[in-house]
Order: sequence, then structure tokens, then C-alpha cells
Amino acid sequence: MSKFELVCVPAPSIGHLVPLCKFAEKLVDRDERLCVTILIIRPPPPWGSTIDAFIKRISSAPEGNRIRYITLAQIEPPSSEELAKSVEKYISLLIENYRPIVKDAIISNKSWPGTDSNPKIIGLVIDMFCTSLIDVANELDIPSYLFFTSGAAFLGFLFYLSVWDEQFGREFNPSDGDLNIAAYAHPVPSKFLPTFAFVKEGYDSFRNHGVRFKETKGILINTVEEFESHAVHSLASDPELPPVYTVGFLLNFEAQNGKGNSKSEDEEIKKWLDQQPPSSVLFLCFGSAGSFEPPQLIQMAIGLERSGVRFVWSIRPLMDAETTKLEEMLPEGFLEKTKNRGIVCGWAPQVEILAHKATGAFVSHCGWNSTLESLWHGVPIVTWPLYAEQHINAFQLVRDLEVAVELTLNYRMRDSDHCEIVKAEEMEKAIRHIMDSEKPLRKRVKDMGEICRNALLEGDHVEEAPADES
Repeated sequence: MSKFELVCVPAPSIGHLVPLCKFAEKLVDRDERLCVTILIIRPPPPWGSTIDAFIKRISSAPEGNRIRYITLAQIEPPSSEELAKSVEKYISLLIENYRPIVKDAIISNKSWPGTDSNPKIIGLVIDMFCTSLIDVANELDIPSYLFFTSGAAFLGFLFYLSVWDEQFGREFNPSDGDLNIAAYAHPVPSKFLPTFAFVKEGYDSFRNHGVRFKETKGILINTVEEFESHAVHSLASDPELPPVYTVGFLLNFEAQNGKGNSKSEDEEIKKWLDQQPPSSVLFLCFGSAGSFEPPQLIQMAIGLERSGVRFVWSIRPLMDAETTKLEEMLPEGFLEKTKNRGIVCGWAPQVEILAHKATGAFVSHCGWNSTLESLWHGVPIVTWPLYAEQHINAFQLVRDLEVAVELTLNYRMRDSDHCEIVKAEEMEKAIRHIMDSEKPLRKRVKDMGEICRNALLEGDHVEEAPADES
């Protein structure tokens, strides 16, 4: 019989929902007295289908009797004008408008259906976008905790926003030069900051979130100390912050079909990989929202063809693309000339591909979930960030952690005014570099992956970060 309950509220994004659900599974596995309620805020149409499919799948899991998922009624979203200004501000406003609904859901769902259990709520666990819900926790006299789906270094950057604002009182500019941010081992060039840092609405939104993070009773980060040791120690030694806990890596090892392939298409990719030599295949995939304009796709194809390497390339067409046919998006003859050494597909089974022994490197947008999956399987990364916090992630992977090769650190998706096309020559050079089996970086990534896996096995893994290295 569960005696205690945690209520969790993820942001309305599959990339934020999955780690929080995995965290809930680990918690109930560790303590039979605990149950978890996850309140689901669906994104406005048409973005909700992936979340719906995921919830349907995990609701039947063995932990289901102590984890319940309550999908909240949809409300009128903020205006499209707000979305055009800043997606970060848009999401924050959406969640802010859910405050009364979240409060009502907590109050009206205290008893668990089918049981006599009426567990005591011991905490409200919120996503990085959900700091307005701290008000709900305070009103109900429940302690609040931050669940941070990204890495410790990026969290340190969000705390740095207040430091910057006190000194300069404005958003960043790409020409601001190098920034000394405590969570990063090297100075961070301002041109590699997340896009929101240059937009007043996005900057203000995350600066406010960073301020409110400090009101929580604890911060749970999807990382392990062994991977981000500098950043974790930086946060843990800051007396102004709540206790910091490393709870990663929270990964979804199940097949992730998303909206795309049939089972036979995924099996066809796996069968092809089975026939390739170990560590010989380059995997190119840019997340559920990553896409490129036709001129960039052409340069990528030319670079791939010239490199001569085997590859699996996942291409997501732009939402307003004139065509979704691969043969019309790529250079004439490319598919025919590379058919014996490569596969071009839409959706790709990323987890299975990264886990396969034939995969030797990963050209990635450097989203945090993809980064952890790649590291877990010992696959080095070629950086191609597109949006969100991916640019500063890529900088950290290349400069601070040395587990990635730089192709670009400053590509901005759908920003033709500030985004230069990555040329085929640059891509070919980076591919040849990463696929060289003699490069020390390849061994470093495999060693780091093993260290992180061992850390999870030893800790199982909810650990408070030490306040001081000594």
C-alpha cells in the first residue's frame, strides 16, 4: 500500500516527458511506499500525437499500478504572435495558464481508483518550463522540486542569466565575446549561446525561470557526475542554490517508432546494419524537429558521397516543403550512386541504430537525450546544433568534455540571415576525421560511456552531488 505520492508535471514535449517518466519508474522501483501521478499537458494541435502514443504504451507497464497518467483538459493556447516571438515564452505562458487546472487536478485526485489508498503528497516535481506551478505548490503547502531534463552545464548557464542581467540589463548579442560561466570549464563564446539568449522574450522567460529555480527544495538533473564533473561541482558548491541531485542517465531503450516507419522498414535498416563491418557506419539524425532547406541538403549529400563512408541518413522534410520525395530533395543520381553503401530514410529507430555494433559515429543536433544515448553506447558525435540549447551543448561536448568533433557550432535552423550553409568540403573533412579508427577521441568516448554505465550500476542512481571535490 503506497503511503506517499509525488505529483510530476512535465513540459508538453516528448523530449521532456520521457525522462520524467523514466525517473518515476526508477523511484517506484526503489521504494514500495511511493506512488507517482504524472499530469500531462498536451501541446496544442498538431503536436500531440507522439505524446499520446507514448502514454498509451507505458500505461500498460508493470509499474502502472503505482504510476498513473492524468491528461489535463486542453485550453486555449497563447496567440500565434507569441509563438512567432519566442517558443520558450509561448510554452511558459501556456503552462502558466494551466495553474488552476493543475491545482484542481491535485486536489480532486487524492485517492487512487480501485484502492483504499489515499497517500500523502510529499512533493510537486516540475519541469524547467513549469516554474509558475511553484505557486500551486505553495498554495497547497507542498514542497516543490525541479526536474531538469538537460545537462548540469546548461542549468548553470540559466543561473548565469541573472548575473549577466544585473551587469548589462539586456539580452545577449553574438558579438559579446567570451563569457566566463562557472559551469563551463572554458570561456563560452557568445556566438555559441542558445538562440533564445539573443531574443528579448526568450531571454526574459528563461532568466525568470532561473530565478524561480532557487525557490525549490531540490534540483534533479538528468546527468551523472562522472560525465559532467566540472558543472555538477560548480552547482553543488554554490550556497545560493538548493541541493543538487544527479539522477541520470534517464534513457528510453524501447523502440521509438514515433510517427514514421513500419516495423518492416525498421527491420530492413537493422538487417542492412548486420551486414556492415563494426564501427563503419555513420548515422545522421537531427531529432523530431530537425530539418534543412534544400541547398543545405544538397551540400550534405555531396559531402557524404565524397567521403566514401557507409551511412544511415534520416531526413525530416520542412513542414512547408514543396516536396517530400527524397529523389527530388537530393542531387540527381545521389540515391542510385550510394545505394550499395547507404540508406536514406524518414524516421529512423535511433536507439537501435546507436546500439548496433556497426555504428561508428553520429552526426547529431546535440539534443540532450540524443547526446546521452550516443554516449551510453560509446558512439562519438559530430556536432550540428539547430535550435533550443543545442549550440551550447555542442560547445560543451567539443571543448569541455572532448567527446565530439566540431562540424558546426553555430548553425541556426530557419535563420537564413545568421546562418551560413555548411559546405560539402567541411562535412567531408569532419566525417573522415570522426571515422578514423585511430583517433584517441573514439577510445575516450567508449571509455566515458563505460564509466557512466558503471556509475549507474553502482549508484542505481539518485545521488546528491558533493559540495566540494575534497
